[in-house]
Amino acid sequence: MDRKTAMKKATELVEQMTVEEMASQLRYDAPAIERLGIPEYNWWNEGLHGVARAGTATVFPQAIGLGATFDDKLLEEIGEVIAIEARAKYNEAIKEGDRDIYKGLTIWSPNVNLFRDPRWGRGHETYGEDPCLISRLGVAFIEGLQGDGEYMKTAACAKHFAVHSGPEEMRHYFDAKVSMKDMWETYLPAFEACVREAKVESVMGAYNRTNGEPCCAHGYLMDEVLRGKWKFQGHYVSDCWAVKDFHENHKVTERPEESVKLALEKGCDVNCGCTYQRILAAYEEGILPLEHIKRSAIRLFTTRFLLGMFDKTEYDNIPYEKVECREHLALASKAARESVVLLKNDGILPLDKSKIKTIGVIGPNADSRSALVGNYHGTSSRYITVLEGIQDYVKDDVRVLYSLGSHLFFDREEPLAKADDRISEAKTVAKHSDLVVLCLGLDESLEGEEGDTGNAYASGDKKDLKLPKSQIRLLEAIAETKVPFIVCMMTGSAMDLNFASEKASAILQAWYPGARGGKDVADILFGEISPSGKLPVTLYRDLEGLPDFTDYSMEGRTYRFLKNEPLYPFGYGLTYGDTYVADLKIDEALDYKDLIRKDVKISVCVGNKGAMETEDVIQIYVHVKGTENEIPNPKLAAFQRVRLKPGEEQNFEMTIPSSAFGTVNEQGEKCFDGNRAYIYAGFGQPDLRTKALTGKEDKCLIV
Repeated sequence: MDRKTAMKKATELVEQMTVEEMASQLRYDAPAIERLGIPEYNWWNEGLHGVARAGTATVFPQAIGLGATFDDKLLEEIGEVIAIEARAKYNEAIKEGDRDIYKGLTIWSPNVNLFRDPRWGRGHETYGEDPCLISRLGVAFIEGLQGDGEYMKTAACAKHFAVHSGPEEMRHYFDAKVSMKDMWETYLPAFEACVREAKVESVMGAYNRTNGEPCCAHGYLMDEVLRGKWKFQGHYVSDCWAVKDFHENHKVTERPEESVKLALEKGCDVNCGCTYQRILAAYEEGILPLEHIKRSAIRLFTTRFLLGMFDKTEYDNIPYEKVECREHLALASKAARESVVLLKNDGILPLDKSKIKTIGVIGPNADSRSALVGNYHGTSSRYITVLEGIQDYVKDDVRVLYSLGSHLFFDREEPLAKADDRISEAKTVAKHSDLVVLCLGLDESLEGEEGDTGNAYASGDKKDLKLPKSQIRLLEAIAETKVPFIVCMMTGSAMDLNFASEKASAILQAWYPGARGGKDVADILFGEISPSGKLPVTLYRDLEGLPDFTDYSMEGRTYRFLKNEPLYPFGYGLTYGDTYVADLKIDEALDYKDLIRKDVKISVCVGNKGAMETEDVIQIYVHVKGTENEIPNPKLAAFQRVRLKPGEEQNFEMTIPSSAFGTVNEQGEKCFDGNRAYIYAGFGQPDLRTKALTGKEDKCLIV
């Protein structure tokens, strides 16, 4: 159904409603209107990396791990799987008369905020720190969720609009002040792509204010940009209980009725929270015009008609058996394999089990289900931890010894024991093993959303980049044994890996790899497949040089503006192959003025000198010169995942969008005022640290 038809039907339906009935439909938990044949509907559903919080579903790697795949085709497939499972579960739920929360077709994903600061607890819900990467993956994921059928398969939601990435504990009253240059260069590109390219059906406003206005009632962002410049046609939803913040915390209004008026006036159509229960009071008081209520109701019912909620659709017969089916689990495994990033390898990997008698598996995340799934997750019918993955792989051929080693963050496992009560066992396991796999990191109890899981640290944000002290002592103890060890880091954000980088034989950044991701980590450890993930964030040496967490300027942040050398750079990741870029060509002779007029076709010749087949990611970076608006470092402009056999060389055609050759001025305007552009092609950034780690240089063209 096209939008024009859906809007016509929505308008006709809403015109039959009383004011009270219209008002009731703007709540996230909209009640039934039986006289009009409208069933109740709960707008709140989650699908960040699988259908969440509604029982069994395929649980993919957490979003930051999906970011590490640099694979937009994969993200579209994952979005489609989530939509299929959401439809299958919805079909059965409504047959049972169950229209509860988390069981609808409006999926409040993806999170396309930019992961600007490694301390932010919700960063693992994002695709990383780069606008290009987030845009391409976000667009693909949304297209998978919404589909291209006669009706929308599910309705996606780009969140949190805009300029939002911590601190969590201050979000209800915080004002994120940002320049127009940073706004349009960094914080808005992903949202623009989601709206203009993917036609995302909904946008969620953030909790915070941006430059003085609350994001769920923001004149500039919602009126001028979203519905003005970008011509957004869908509906706008508040973050949960964000409208209440207007009067309670932001103090931009004095009472709920004024908050309702402000939100609806600016176009916030559905309220996740309870404040819209005061719509009628505001209307009867005379401060809220009927047309604002009606406008939002029409937008919301337009979405419901687009989803086919009042018609028979091609999705009504999707069977429940599609939930967590074999094909979907295989895709989750593929995603996990592509997400793992190999940061260091002194030659110990891949492991050869025929040469190992005993392997020690140690650490609080070795046998942790929580470390598999991140947050906003569904329930798997089976979990495979890293310990279980290794045990299943080696079977009886290798003895596996296990020790928890330490609590995730407390100083002891048993309350009556002395501190570090598991370290002696861990050292014993190490000394009786040929090598150790040490599984460290965090989980959603340490990094996540404010108030979401009762985080052990302040509101889900990290105070610094250090592991919990219990794990630091464990890491040091294992290093002291002199037994070769591999660190498997299971986190959703950058951690301090300086000591591990110096002492460990290898380091895998495994993120939160999904419910059965332990099998895929084991397959990578033992060389069944080559690691091929790339860092979607910078792994800093420390916080030196980074602005204060509350400072939203981009100076010194992320790889594009970084001044200090990182420990491991954005875009970096090793494989078991030996990939290289042999040549870089532009299809036709061009100068800088030509670049800005049309997309640029390039040809990249790459090969693999290694002995093992591998996937890798060709990365194209652009650095515009000769303008006062240029950013300090080259920026990602295009990427493509490729597979290369040993000894194979291939040519790949890629496209650099013309927009990549522009810059943004202080007024937030796109400019093409440079005089030359450097185009780099490689399997990582064209920076000195990547060169030092890989021993390879990118190919470069100057236009």
